[in-house]
Amino acid sequence: QVQLVESGGGFVQAGGSLRLSCAASGLTFSRYAMGWFRQAPGKERQFVAAISRSYSTYYGDSVKGRFTISRDNAKNTVDLQMNSLKPEDTAVYYCAAVLRAAHSLMIAGEYDYWGQGTQVTVSS
Repeated sequence: QVQLVESGGGFVQAGGSLRLSCAASGLTFSRYAMGWFRQAPGKERQFVAAISRSYSTYYGDSVKGRFTISRDNAKNTVDLQMNSLKPEDTAVYYCAAVLRAAHSLMIAGEYDYWGQGTQVTVSS
């Protein structure tokens, strides 16, 4: 069965950095586009970043220039490097995988599989 397991979350002060990692198993990783989404309490799930099978990258407006998504097909992992963190980045961060998106990698409903999430807390 497909499993996506996130790691690397934690507590950091504003301006700091964290690196999230998602380890995938049970799927042919190189065939999937991968995405990161986040959800803060009382808010809808928000697109953060995505990387296609061909390594094209996409970012939400609020994280452009601060976050970087990357993938390693040899290790079946997708990482999210988060720099210059702000309190508004506080959320549970989810990794997701999609074999073939009908419309856009920025839409949560396009994704086939999801991880359990990892908490990121940024203090001011």
